Amino acid sequence: MPTILGQNQYGKAENRVVRITRDGDTHHIKDLNVSVALSGDMDEVHYSGSNANVLPTDTTKNTVFAFAKEHGIDSAEQFGMHLARHFVTSQEPIKRARIRIEEYAWERIETTDGNSRFIGADEVKHSFVRKGQEVRTAQITFDGDRWEVLAGLKDLTVLNSTHSEFWGYVKDKYTTLKEAHDRILATDVSAWWRYNWTSDEDRAPNWERSYAQARKHILQAFAETYSLSLQQTLYQMGSRVINSRSEIDEIRFSLPNKHHFLVDLEPFGLKNDNEVYFAADRPYGLIEATVLRDGVEARIPVDMTNL
Repeated sequence: MPTILGQNQYGKAENRVVRITRDGDTHHIKDLNVSVALSGDMDEVHYSGSNANVLPTDTTKNTVFAFAKEHGIDSAEQFGMHLARHFVTSQEPIKRARIRIEEYAWERIETTDGNSRFIGADEVKHSFVRKGQEVRTAQITFDGDRWEVLAGLKDLTVLNSTHSEFWGYVKDKYTTLKEAHDRILATDVSAWWRYNWTSDEDRAPNWERSYAQARKHILQAFAETYSLSLQQTLYQMGSRVINSRSEIDEIRFSLPNKHHFLVDLEPFGLKNDNEVYFAADRPYGLIEATVLRDGVEARIPVDMTNL
């Protein structure tokens, strides 16, 4: 045979599942987009078309919905762990399961108080508005023995209107960019971080709290860093997470530099004192790097965040 089969996986991608938990009149919502990828003894289905070892992708879809009912969704990570363990332990040919999840956040709509003229205004606890900020992400991989849990976020747009500079860079005959000693720094944060928890024998992190704290440290570091480059800000964001969260060993960022250029208002007899900018969406600089706990090996793939 002139060819052989290489790495392969299959599953059902982008299963949108919404779970409503009713605590009396107070409702809670979890909104996930779940992708399942399974691998194992799948040579024959590729070579001969035999489906003897194949769990239908439709079955994986049904499992996602059934597990949302049977186990609930406490967190994206915990839900992914239930799924990964099930596929590996219930199907002998399946040796590895990877569950990738996006979570879309909702927040409760604030209603008028009980003195309002509107009937029942103080009783509404079931209405939500979709948050317009980041998408939470998670990837859970299980091989029957060890876990790898990655978590993160994307599309978290942040901006500093000052305390950012960019100067002293290399210049050649193609350089037209002027040095800036006071500029806008803006980016859409995309990040993946890796937990050092790998075994059922150890206590798992509190996934919800860990995510909230990692997000908080990313934002605080962005706000509190006087930035001479976006690279410097990235490193401070990653360092803050690693130094503050003992359960996280590695974090990788992809940060597009959302350029804001001062508009020349002199033709109109106006002075632009760092007040009016043109926001350019493309092309953009793309800054990427991994920050690690000292002595830890990098394991987050570099192509999970970049173009």
